Amino acid sequence: MVTSPELDRSIVLGEVSGAAGHLARICFKTGPPTLTGVELEWTVHDAADPARPLDRARLRAALGPHSPPTLDDTSPARPLRHGSTVTVEPGGQVEVSTAPRTSVAALVSATQADIDELDALLGRAGLVLGRSGIDPWRNPRPVVDTPRYRAMRCVFDRRGPAGQTMMYSTAGLQVCLDVGEPAGLPDRWAAVHAMGPPLVAAFATADRHAGRPTGWASARMAAWLDIDPARTGPVWSAHQPDRDPVAAWTEYVLAAPLLCLRHAGPDWTPPPGVTFADWIAGALPFPPTTDDLDYHVSTLFPPVRPRGYLEVRYLDAQPGRDWTIPLAVLTALLHDDRTVRAAREIATPVADRWHRAARHALADPPLATAAAALLDLARRNLPALDLPAQTHDEIDRGIRRRIAAAERGNR
Repeated sequence: MVTSPELDRSIVLGEVSGAAGHLARICFKTGPPTLTGVELEWTVHDAADPARPLDRARLRAALGPHSPPTLDDTSPARPLRHGSTVTVEPGGQVEVSTAPRTSVAALVSATQADIDELDALLGRAGLVLGRSGIDPWRNPRPVVDTPRYRAMRCVFDRRGPAGQTMMYSTAGLQVCLDVGEPAGLPDRWAAVHAMGPPLVAAFATADRHAGRPTGWASARMAAWLDIDPARTGPVWSAHQPDRDPVAAWTEYVLAAPLLCLRHAGPDWTPPPGVTFADWIAGALPFPPTTDDLDYHVSTLFPPVRPRGYLEVRYLDAQPGRDWTIPLAVLTALLHDDRTVRAAREIATPVADRWHRAARHALADPPLATAAAALLDLARRNLPALDLPAQTHDEIDRGIRRRIAAAERGNR
């Protein structure tokens, strides 16, 4: 727990410049782009009655020694057989986080093996993984309760119900990609943001929630966008296309209000409206440290979050093995500088259509046009990933299906 220098040995931050330097070192680790990782979330359901509320004890028993400490504080929290760690989100969503790998083929193979192991663990308890980006059957309901989650709920509730929907009902697919070389960072940063709306549209799976149609193609993305633009809005915009990524991220982090203020007690809710910059300036009785800054960054949820690598957070969870398709698409589009520049050029005209992507997906003609072009570019670059023939063909078929859907949406 961190609330004062006496409880922490990290560096005390007395100036904004110290925070900016720390963020540049920690969040943007440049170098040759070689590693790819993935984080997959799912809602969890009773196999016979998917609308049945999820029981914490039942989930803990199913996961056994793989349960995270938030679910069982005595658990050894063992990784799955191929190294993925298991965490549980506040609504009982299960998440698998892989170790990064230099080969997309190796990443797909190891991740799918760990998913199969997780499936088997849950299946023995009569539970199954969900197949969409938001719970189609149940209303938002807490399953895991911690000081962090209680503070989140309190702060989010000040703005409306979207925070609880996100916390308790949504499931996403996160792709983690190296930042790349310094010279290529501006294009890579811009491209991965600009591709967001068309890829949200192409891979939307979250149109039904709590037994009803939502009116959104991705109600998951709609919930994220509605929470707080200072915390969940995109860092990059086509309105400022050439802004330095490190400077933009630093401004975003320092201007975001605190979500949690850690201490030994159960209530971590911060004073309303206090930003991290305010904290540095003396708004609280003690100064923040670099550890506090790192924790603050963990409470920011933009569509792309730099964490030493680029964490792409805008995709809905996909059914079955379809998670491999957006993983391959993003990896192929960011494989080399030429493709990155081409992808950026395709996507920039629709780069700020986040809400239209969440609402209409491929029914929005400009998004459908951009999605089809990006998917075609990714498909042409797919051989560069050197996938096994069967995996390549499976992903290629999935991309072609989505190109066809985008072309239908543009008619």
